Amino acid sequence: MNRRGPIIAGAIVLLVALAVFLLVLPKMSEVGETEDRLQDTRDQEINLAAQLNALEDARAAAPETELEIAAIDALVPPTAGLPGLFRLLQGAADRAAVDFFSFTPGTPVPNPTGSYSTIASQITVSGGYLAIDEFLFLLETLKRAAKVTTLAVTPSAGGEGITTTSTSNLQLQITVEFYTTDSSAGPGSIPGPTEGVSSTGV
Repeated sequence: MNRRGPIIAGAIVLLVALAVFLLVLPKMSEVGETEDRLQDTRDQEINLAAQLNALEDARAAAPETELEIAAIDALVPPTAGLPGLFRLLQGAADRAAVDFFSFTPGTPVPNPTGSYSTIASQITVSGGYLAIDEFLFLLETLKRAAKVTTLAVTPSAGGEGITTTSTSNLQLQITVEFYTTDSSAGPGSIPGPTEGVSSTGV
């Protein structure tokens, strides 16, 4: 009887070990996997909350963003709008009280990226120093995006003895680039400047 005791105890230990191996360890593994899935779910919840906050911020900023887009659309209109551009420049010349104003728009040239067209134009004004300085300021603050690429100031033709004082007559010649988001502007374009014109040119 005493010799069977160790055998029975060993068998019990073996059974307990088998129970742990077959029952407890798989459950522990399942618990670990569940904890991993729970952590993944928490991470996803954090990411979704961050995305929700970003969307709410974007919605709150939408009115301001729409105003900014409208301002950009005004600076770079969807068409060349040369008559309107001429009126803007003529208004600047009138406000600056220059003696002479001339505007010669160039042919719109599409950008290589095809996202907009550039209108390189020549502007000539003449008048006193203060008038020309005011015209340049108004051009800089024009309600149309503009980039001055060349600028030259010379005495106006009108006789000898002209000096460069604030009351002298000067002539300003500048090349200015204006822009439009119409990438099909210009001769031969589609629809281009011939849109709505009959084949007879009438």
